[in-house]
Amino acid sequence: MNSRRCIYFLLIVLLAVFSTGCSADVESILNVNNEEIKLEYMIVEGGEVVLPLTPFNTLNPLMTSNLSYYYFSKLIFEGLFEYNENMEPVEQLAERYDIVNDGKTILVTLRKDVYWHDGEKFTSEDVSFTINALINSNTETAYNSLNNSTSSIQSTNIIDDYNIEINFSNGSANNLDLLTFLIIPSHRFSSTKIKTSYSMALQLDDYIPIGTGPYKFESFNKHKNISLNANDNYRFGKPSLEKVLGKVLDNEELFITAYEAGQINITPVTGVDRDKYKENSRIRVLEYVSNEYEFLGFNFENPIFSGENGAIIRKAIYYGINRQEIIQKNYLGHATQNDVPLHPNSYLLSEDANKYGYNPAESIDLLKSVNIIDRDGDGVVEDKDGNILTFRLATNPSNLYRQRVAEMIRDDLMEIGIEVIYDYDNTYEKDISLEQRADEWNKLSSKVSSGDYDIVLLGWQFSFMPDLYSIYHSTQIGLDNFISYNNPYMDELLTSVDKAYKREEKVSSYEDLQSFIVDDLPYISLFYKNKAILVDNIILGELAPNVANPYNGLEKCIIALEAD
Repeated sequence: MNSRRCIYFLLIVLLAVFSTGCSADVESILNVNNEEIKLEYMIVEGGEVVLPLTPFNTLNPLMTSNLSYYYFSKLIFEGLFEYNENMEPVEQLAERYDIVNDGKTILVTLRKDVYWHDGEKFTSEDVSFTINALINSNTETAYNSLNNSTSSIQSTNIIDDYNIEINFSNGSANNLDLLTFLIIPSHRFSSTKIKTSYSMALQLDDYIPIGTGPYKFESFNKHKNISLNANDNYRFGKPSLEKVLGKVLDNEELFITAYEAGQINITPVTGVDRDKYKENSRIRVLEYVSNEYEFLGFNFENPIFSGENGAIIRKAIYYGINRQEIIQKNYLGHATQNDVPLHPNSYLLSEDANKYGYNPAESIDLLKSVNIIDRDGDGVVEDKDGNILTFRLATNPSNLYRQRVAEMIRDDLMEIGIEVIYDYDNTYEKDISLEQRADEWNKLSSKVSSGDYDIVLLGWQFSFMPDLYSIYHSTQIGLDNFISYNNPYMDELLTSVDKAYKREEKVSSYEDLQSFIVDDLPYISLFYKNKAILVDNIILGELAPNVANPYNGLEKCIIALEAD
């Protein structure tokens, strides 16, 4: 432990200092019987934080497919833009930007106070080089899985050291989102042959990370750890935490074991029983909404879901599902209800997008409006010809959470007279092999692709960049639009959204799109699952994890110990 200094804090002062991220936690430590008391606190100058990693094959941020290292590398590297808490790309290495040429060109002015860890100045050449290296790469990476491909970037034009023109193949509203990739230093890969330079920049082995971020690479012991030191010349000041160590563990299941043993200081936590950690005074649980989205998809090849009556039946089903009960009982509250497939924190989310609370009486009224009622008193509704309203519900039951959701949906819909039949083997075995899971998934995929289902319960892991075109547009039928949804007005709205490259127009066009989504209900949006990290209580500051960066704000944290 480095040198330490003891400071006396009043509770009210600490609350002011740490109000952005840790006020509740400071209260829990310092508030005794609701009295403000003077306590002796020890700020650890320097200090080390240990984070978990799974085994990875490269330190190259452009080439890694390992998500744990990709997030870790954001302590070393930075991008032109980064997502904020509202899922909006905001300037990081960029100082300002302008979108021109009908959205096909973005003019970026760079910050002038940025230096690489080796002391070289950050310039437009680095941005251009990184983009061209990405264009020359065909590898599936962690960045691509989260942000979609950069293949629509066509070229760059360096105007001067701090101004660059980036050209795209089309004027998509999401072009700015594509510029969140991490930037690498061109001077580290200089060669007389351009292709050789790009090849060196995309190498996997013996890669030395040189970034512009708050922490500098120190050493790497393969299969053991990666060590970072605070960047003395960081433009926002040297981080208070002197060292960050990434500890390599065999798999994510070992993260919690290592955390509970005190080997690491922060860890993502899987599962939903995380509330038990709140009883431990050592631990803070910081929760955030993930990009994992659960939904019901209708088979639009089934005539019952078509036309005006079909829309009414879909609405009756939606009102009949008690999503809050599902979230509380199945996920212990660790999910966020949303009526559209946009992240609940997104700046694009319309205030009018969420309208479907649990209302079984409304469901029954809607069914009555299309002459579907319980005609024989058996608890199941029938149409005017006496046909009962019954649907097959397909899912992958080896996902235990999803199987339980299916069971609760079945019970909810039975309450409004809709019969649901499990279209899967519901004799779930806890210890199912990987081969069995793969076989189960293949059968479900075959069932869905052939249209042999009525309703399917599934989930998507969305990219950070909003892209509803692929799941709703008629040209995507047979691809991500596996429900065979076809609506000309939806196609028109999606085209308008894609062309709205100006922020105000984008927000407005997304409002129109969401209004139609909640009215027509091609899918039933259930919820987004929440994630969390466990953090040692000694780490105080502006740590505010989000879906784009679970370590967001770590460079603003300190280690503070209560004095003996």
